[in-house]
Amino acid sequence: MSISRLFAALSLLGLPALPAASGADAPIPRFAEKGGRHALLVDGAPFLVLGGQCGNSSAWPSELPGVWAAVEGMHANTLEAPVYWEQFEPQQGSFDTSIVDQMIREARARHVRLILLWFGTWKNGSSHYMPLWMKGNPALYTHVIGADGVPVDSPSPFCSGALDLDRNAFRHLMRHLRQADPERTVIMVQVENESGTWGSVRDFSPQAQRIFAQPVPGRVLAAMGSAAAKGSSWAAAFGAHADEYFHAWAVASYVGKVAAAGKEEYPLPMYTNAALRDPISPGAASTYESGGPTDNVLPIWKAAAPALDVLAPDIYQGSGAKYRRVLELYSKADNPLIVPETIGAARFSSMLFAAIGAGAVGWSPFGIDRAIEPGSPPRPRSEEPLQAVGIDYRILGPVAREVAALALEGRLKAVAESAESHVQEMDFGPWKAVAKFGAPVFGFGREPKGNPEPVGGAIVGDLGGGTFLVAGRSCRVDFVPVGAPPAAHREFLRVEEGIYDGGRFTPTRIWNGDQTDYGLNLGTAPVALRVSVRTF
Repeated sequence: MSISRLFAALSLLGLPALPAASGADAPIPRFAEKGGRHALLVDGAPFLVLGGQCGNSSAWPSELPGVWAAVEGMHANTLEAPVYWEQFEPQQGSFDTSIVDQMIREARARHVRLILLWFGTWKNGSSHYMPLWMKGNPALYTHVIGADGVPVDSPSPFCSGALDLDRNAFRHLMRHLRQADPERTVIMVQVENESGTWGSVRDFSPQAQRIFAQPVPGRVLAAMGSAAAKGSSWAAAFGAHADEYFHAWAVASYVGKVAAAGKEEYPLPMYTNAALRDPISPGAASTYESGGPTDNVLPIWKAAAPALDVLAPDIYQGSGAKYRRVLELYSKADNPLIVPETIGAARFSSMLFAAIGAGAVGWSPFGIDRAIEPGSPPRPRSEEPLQAVGIDYRILGPVAREVAALALEGRLKAVAESAESHVQEMDFGPWKAVAKFGAPVFGFGREPKGNPEPVGGAIVGDLGGGTFLVAGRSCRVDFVPVGAPPAAHREFLRVEEGIYDGGRFTPTRIWNGDQTDYGLNLGTAPVALRVSVRTF
């Protein structure tokens, strides 16, 4: 199946064949689902977010020139940038949209999309982005109280005054976006940031204690598959996990109400993000941010916050195995996978390919305007940030729409190099695509040794009839027939390098000889191949 035919087939799902023209009639972005797979629809067609998130304090006019330089330098198609409650509502009931308007205007001029991050009640478990007029008013804002009776630097999810004000401010933001952005430059909104609590498993204030003693809501029991009788207390229903599950329900209910208020104004896709627990050896709730959408309480969040389209992981795991496990945990039929924030170190750049292989609709390293690896000193502002990611984005950017469309149809595979395995396979029924990392450019028989850093990755899309879309970096891709007679050989009928535009492929040259004799060697150049194979 050709890409143009694939785009046409998407009309059967109610999706336009090609992106609509920008303007007042541009369709509102939304998620599509097919067979448990997902796509983010932008301009009416699948869109792959190749993003970058700026620093926490970088969404100010003085810093935006550096942010845009970073976006351009890494060839991102989407910028993730905060909207600060303290700036947006400097006095109660007075809303300043100037910075939001500037970001929309400047993104539109650069043909870049925006994902706005609402830093409201929660940011990294605390409430430091609340407006100044709230912070000193205990009637509007209360802290979590720990089990020892000492306040914790985290907002209480039972503070109704703060909830009402957050909902009102977020409602105003979404109303303004609906009016100011008919071109849909803003494609998604994050609601709060890494909500939850450090330093206490839950709120032990008198108000929280009264609610904790009440029966567990039936929808929570159902979501968690609990066999406890209706009307059971949290302790009776969940035992040792009762405190954590209670806090997750409380925080999710709060965030869900904020999201719902915004969606009433403008139904853009919305997600919230999680500060993760260890995906392999989690440990006790006291060792991670309790109450947020960690992998063990995703059903509670889904039940308590239905206005959120996605519960998304912020991935800073220190190993490829843990990173891949997080992708598995958050990719579900009822939860589209997006990685809105991740480590920007070069050695993890290949995780973009791993995320796409797991079905992700987007991926975004953090701190692009500073290009900082955790624990390292800041690099010069003049240095091109995240060079390894920039190479990947240059390669995938021209085929991002095609990748997203094929993924929705279940016709795309992607693999990432790991330090442990230098050969990765992708199953396409009668054909197996094999990616080798660190293989010699010429010659057979020598085992690949891997790249000096595991930066390689490959994507292969099944276009039908023995024809495939191939792209990637720092690897060799070849095809092996499956189920054929032992003596059968693979033959490249045609290998075309070319350009995709609106679902149509235009060849620019044909590969042969040195470029195909030993497989398809992909370096760091932005190459898209249409490959036809057969056996003989």
